[in-house]
Amino acid sequence: VKVGDNIEVVRFFHCYKRGVDRIFVDHPMFLERVWGKTASKIYGPKAGQDYLDNELRFSLFCQAALEAPRVLNLNCSKSFSGPYGEDVLFIANDWHTALIPCYLKSIYQSKGIYMNAK
Repeated sequence: VKVGDNIEVVRFFHCYKRGVDRIFVDHPMFLERVWGKTASKIYGPKAGQDYLDNELRFSLFCQAALEAPRVLNLNCSKSFSGPYGEDVLFIANDWHTALIPCYLKSIYQSKGIYMNAK
């Protein structure tokens, strides 16, 4: 995933539960801010204060979320195996996922990709 001037490698973890594929995105930038690892918060060191790299971290997260359905081979269902492709639903329910609809429209749909995605 391209973030700024760098290419970052992300890992995906998959769980199939109650008929829904759930994909988790992993990258060291995310783990640096987890309560259990550093005793700090994920968005900022204290309420009302953001980390300086939030834009990069959440841009990486959003781009990885958009790539996951295109690259992952999921075989958890008897009736489905392979990448989901274009027919997917992205849930962008908080500010750290706000770039997903923007990237979806400007990067993907402008190239004819994810035209049926919601």
